[in-house]
Amino acid sequence: MGIRRTEGGLASGGGPRLFRRSWLGEAPERILLLVHGFGEHSGRYEHVGSWFAERGAVVHGYDHRGHGRSQGHRNHVDRFDDFLDDLDSMLTAVRGEHPGLPVTIVGHSMGGLISTAFVRERKPEIASLVLSGPALGLGPAMRGTRALALRGLAPILPRLRMASGLPADGLSRDPEVVRRYQEDPLVDTHLTLRLALEMMRGIERTAGGGQEIEVPTLALHGEDDPLCPAEASRALYESLPTRSVPGSALRIYPGLRHEIFNEPEQEQVFGDLLGWLEETRGAGDRVPRAGEGVS
Repeated sequence: MGIRRTEGGLASGGGPRLFRRSWLGEAPERILLLVHGFGEHSGRYEHVGSWFAERGAVVHGYDHRGHGRSQGHRNHVDRFDDFLDDLDSMLTAVRGEHPGLPVTIVGHSMGGLISTAFVRERKPEIASLVLSGPALGLGPAMRGTRALALRGLAPILPRLRMASGLPADGLSRDPEVVRRYQEDPLVDTHLTLRLALEMMRGIERTAGGGQEIEVPTLALHGEDDPLCPAEASRALYESLPTRSVPGSALRIYPGLRHEIFNEPEQEQVFGDLLGWLEETRGAGDRVPRAGEGVS
């Protein structure tokens, strides 16, 4: 099956222009919208987009504002909701390009936090939500005195940059993945104080709030993830309304680290994700929306 790859720009409601890319398979049955993590970019998902495009999907991704090839101050955001607005713009664009196809949002790490908050708060018309190592809990780099300092300094010096403190070898057990990450000119592991504070606030308002998610949700996490605690994915899953929204699932992979899509077992993870999409096909379309009754 042939794959057509495209690149382009996306206007984001008066914000910075975003860079986007697509993997377009033939005779698609679904849309996957990839939402990447902190400091990286959509180009690191070439293997993900290709794999799913070869199996009946059209896959779209974009670079967050201030990330990768998108415009904006590097690794900075004025408010967490700017990320939600950008995702809303991207969702509107891809839905318009493929009318009638069900949409699944796939968020990794910070992108998982953004995706969870977006689906929970804005109730988009999508089929399902998939989370990969979502940043739904505070890691060691954002706890204790550092967190207190952020709350005090970010309002005063919002664009002051600091190192993230995230260990590169925590991404994957594959040294080649780590090497490519460290040598990637579009990867930036520094962030502004405002972005760090807004991520903390995003976690505080989103973690454990799964009872307000109205679509089937698949949470995937590496058990040995040193960046984002797997316990946070467990907590989210346990809070999901599994009775009124059937089909949600949690899969914790023993031995895998943060980037489960970049571990040696990635084919297993992809297969699990695709299998779940097939199992829950159409389930999200039957979920009552806000203000609707349950029959």
